[in-house]
This record gives sequence, structure tokens and C-alpha cells, in this order.
Amino acid sequence: MSSFWSANLPKIGQMIAAIAIFLAVLGAIFFIAGRANGKKQKPIAITIFLGPALVLLTFGLVGPAIKTFLFSFKNSYSTKWVGFRNYQWIFTDPDMRIVLRNTILWLVITPLITTALGLILAIFLDRMRRESIAKSLIFMPMAISFVGASIVWQFVYNFADPSQPQTGLLSTIVRHLGFSPTNWILTQPLNTFLLMVIFIWVQAGFAMVILSAAIKAVPADIVEASALDGASGWKQFRSVTFPMVRSTFIVVLATMVVTTLKLFDIVRTMTGGNFGTSVLSNEMYSEVFVRFDTGRGSAMAIVLFVMVLPILIYNIYNLRRERSIA
Repeated sequence: MSSFWSANLPKIGQMIAAIAIFLAVLGAIFFIAGRANGKKQKPIAITIFLGPALVLLTFGLVGPAIKTFLFSFKNSYSTKWVGFRNYQWIFTDPDMRIVLRNTILWLVITPLITTALGLILAIFLDRMRRESIAKSLIFMPMAISFVGASIVWQFVYNFADPSQPQTGLLSTIVRHLGFSPTNWILTQPLNTFLLMVIFIWVQAGFAMVILSAAIKAVPADIVEASALDGASGWKQFRSVTFPMVRSTFIVVLATMVVTTLKLFDIVRTMTGGNFGTSVLSNEMYSEVFVRFDTGRGSAMAIVLFVMVLPILIYNIYNLRRERSIA
């Protein structure tokens, strides 16, 4: 115990000193703000509210982001500059091409299906009696982590020798239909799509709840007016409902895209990235924490950031356009 304290006491002291300095600066700002008046009051108020957040953002996000960007141009131990060698490896290595292909498949298929399914469920359940019960059941998987959901779906995809009784739900159904089940998780590229089903199962409830709230916010007089004009069913949805909830649909879709890009749990739990199912986030973890290659892991992090950036820019543009219209 004494060796532990002797080794970690300086670090604990530095941490306490940093916290004390931060609180002292914050206290000084509040003291000055309490005595300020007139024209000085507004800039001081802005400093009080934004200053601490900007400091924490700089040290907690901007600083590590810059270091990650620099590390992506260095070797595995961050001791020597290697230029674009890490990025070249990402886009030319045969195994990494499979990883990029899987990432793009996840990025294109999963957010669209999840958001569209959430919208369809929201529309159908909006007209049901006691819709809250059905919505609660559909939303319930959100209470489970991706790791827990993966364990649940392992029982669905479980496979036994054809001569033995099948314990997996999917294999049992296939056998009762007269077909021969296969080892689903080992079958490429089917296994990648089966992993996507887990994500959709968990996140569809979230998309449904958000879009359902947006549908209920559509003014009833607009819906009634469109019905009097002869619009019903698909025509009413296309001309009235969807335009009114388009912005919410885009926000949910962007949220699903970001969640998909940083997806790690399902792949790691179900296959460990083996059998051709790995994605960039899983490989980034493996490079940094398993193979201890900081350079390649940092390069993957930058690639993920670049893939997320257009979605964030479009979201900001869309929100500004809505504010200008309003």
C-alpha cells in the first residue's frame, strides 16, 4: 500500500492542484462579475458562461484531436514521422479493404432501414388504440446495451451440427421450413447483414418515438384540409405528413449515421471482428489496444472523423436554413 501511495502521490497532487487553480480562476471571474456594471457586464457574462466550457472543450476534445491527427503521421510508437504511410495502408491493404467495404455497407444500409422502419412504425401505431403499449414494447430494446442485445441474438443465430437438435431460433425455423441451416456467423457476407439486424432491432424504437412525436405535432387542421381536398393514404403521407416531419427525419437519420460509424459493441461481442465482419471502429480499437500501433489507430480515427464531418455540416446547414425560414 505504501508503494502505491509513493508512486501515485505526485500525480494525485498535480490533479488536486489543477482543480484548485480552475476553481480559483472561476471564483475570481464570478467575483469580478458581481462588481461589474454597465457596458462591461455583457462581455463578462459571456466569459462566465462560455469560458469554462471552452477551456474544458479545448483540453478535453480539441487538444486530443490535434494529437491524434499528428500521431496518424507517425510510426506505431509515435517516435518517427512516416508521412501518409498509415493512410496508404488503410486504403491498399486487402484486409482493410474488406473493413472499409463493411463500414460503407453499415453506413448506407443500417441508418436508412432503421429510420425508415421507425417512420413506418410511427405512422401505423399513431392510429392504433392503446398505442402506448405497442410503442413501449418496440422501444424496450433501447434499454439493453449493444453488448446485451448481441448476447440475446447469439441465441437466435446459434448453430448446431445438422444431426443434432437446433437450439438457435433461426436454425430451427429454417429446418422446419425444410431447408438445411448453416453456421450463420461464419457465412460471408451474410454474417455482416445479420449483425446489422441487431442494430436495427435496438435503434428502431428510438427512431419510432422521435418520429411519432413529430407526426403528432402536425397540425390537425392541415390534415383535415388535405383530407377534404381528396388526399388520403399514400398521397396524404407524401404531400402532407412527410414534408412536415422531414427535418426530424433528417436529424434521426444523421444520429443513426453517427451511431453506426462509432459502432463497436456488436461486432466485438458477436465475432470479435473475425469472419470478414470487422469495421473501422473495431479495427481502430484492435490497432491501439491489442497491437499497440498508435499510428494506424490514429489514422483510422481521422478517417472516421472525415466520414462523420459531412453529416454534421449538413445538419448545421439544415438547422440554419430552418431558422432563416422561420
